Amino acid sequence: MQTMEGGCHCGRVRFRVTASLDRLTQCNCSICAKKGFLHLIVPPAQFELLRGKDDLTAYEFNTGIAKHTFCKHCGIHPFYVPRSDPDKVDVNARCLDGIDAAAITAKLFDGKNWETAMQARVPWR
Repeated sequence: MQTMEGGCHCGRVRFRVTASLDRLTQCNCSICAKKGFLHLIVPPAQFELLRGKDDLTAYEFNTGIAKHTFCKHCGIHPFYVPRSDPDKVDVNARCLDGIDAAAITAKLFDGKNWETAMQARVPWR
């Protein structure tokens, strides 16, 4: 595991996460595919919001369990509370400083068929 920092595009939102990049997941559901989110799901104890709490807003849809957090100034989605694990934080690895997302091979998750895919062995658990 390593400790990394990241944030949104305008820099108002900054965070720190301690995790291993070997569990990155790419999902093909409608929202993840459109955002290009690269998932790094961690327990809250491994995540720290350094600044920008008041600069965040959230989008909810469908079940309302997921809290899709994004910067209300630049629109970037650095992390959120995922439907699959509402007791955790899902960091967008593309928002980590110095990470070349193109050089990382993420495990695939079939979010288009979420209910069925969650019954199988999910890559981040």
